[in-house]
Amino acid sequence: MTFVRGLHNLQTPDEKSVVTIGSFDGVHIGHQAILRQVKEASQRLQLPSVAMTFEPQPKEYFSAEQAPARLMRLREKIDTLLELGVDSVVCLQFNRRLRNLSAADFIDQVLVRGLAVRHLIVGDDFHFGCDRSGDFARLQQKGEQCGFDVHDTATVEVEGQRVSSTLVREVVEQADFPRAAALLGRPFSISGVVGYGQQLGRELGFPTANVQLCRFSAPLSGVFAVQVNVAGTLYRGAANVGLRPTVGDLVKPILEVHLLDFAGDLYGQRIAVEFLHKIRDEEKFTTVEKLVETITADINIIRQWFLHNEK
Repeated sequence: MTFVRGLHNLQTPDEKSVVTIGSFDGVHIGHQAILRQVKEASQRLQLPSVAMTFEPQPKEYFSAEQAPARLMRLREKIDTLLELGVDSVVCLQFNRRLRNLSAADFIDQVLVRGLAVRHLIVGDDFHFGCDRSGDFARLQQKGEQCGFDVHDTATVEVEGQRVSSTLVREVVEQADFPRAAALLGRPFSISGVVGYGQQLGRELGFPTANVQLCRFSAPLSGVFAVQVNVAGTLYRGAANVGLRPTVGDLVKPILEVHLLDFAGDLYGQRIAVEFLHKIRDEEKFTTVEKLVETITADINIIRQWFLHNEK
């Protein structure tokens, strides 16, 4: 199982493959059904399986700050795709050159010469090439000429709704974490490396582990009861996701986690934060004293929540 950045880094570029293409944001149960299709075809045809994605995601390239909030960062996505059993994840940089490829050139340069596709699985609403001029029918037509099959992806519904990254985003924003877990096939979490901040939380009496989200918007905002995985050990905690309006002027949101009953140094460690329950929205307070008073109340509420909701 390998991760490959760019088609030029493929070690066996002439080996035929079974391929699926998408943003795979969240790698939800709909994506997981597609990956099962890919693995079944891979085993049947005795060919390696490939999931191809893009960085940045196309909507981020075109819309920048207005793009939908990511459910997961690139590393989380790659790790999850590989854990689900595809042989390779290929990531193409979505840049001007790729954006300007015609539909014919995308098929020739990316699918045929780059991935040596033998069996392609994509949604029937898949569009590609400059100005999204290529579609499913075009792929089928070219597949007959170039020697590859094209098949539609499976559709997964939950309670009558098609599972999609957009639906998962809506559910996470509403802090409906049980439903989010049903759509994702696992609890919603954010992971990252703990970095150095202003250490203001420590000065206020609430040291936090800070994880930069490296995006213009987050899929959720506010104060939450969370469970934090640190090197396999689970801790209860209080998390804030947002721009810290009282004490900072952040442009991009940050995840700050205060671990309950924990003393230690987490700098440089990768943590995974599972969101369990929303306490309140992020607020701007008139004084730091009011902020400290509210954080104290938040932590007491979270402790009480854990007492009645054993995790």
